[in-house]
Amino acid sequence: MTKQLKTIPKFADEAQERTFWETHDSTDFLDWSAAKKVALPNLKPTSKTISLRLPQHLLDSIKVAANARDVPYQSLIKVWLQEKLHSH
Repeated sequence: MTKQLKTIPKFADEAQERTFWETHDSTDFLDWSAAKKVALPNLKPTSKTISLRLPQHLLDSIKVAANARDVPYQSLIKVWLQEKLHSH
């Protein structure tokens, strides 16, 4: 017995579509069992510039650690944040 899927409405803009999907379950509109995995090798994640205030001694310690690893200190901070997120 297959589930009768609803028709996805037409949206005037992205904001309207976003609001719709925040309040509706996609499984009512799509058969996810038929979905296929895709690889998007050229897709780059978007980055957002932030301002982060750190005590000078902490920043100096991070720069020393980055220098010892021969990586930019901003990259090392990103790696550490990612590792911390995945450890919890």
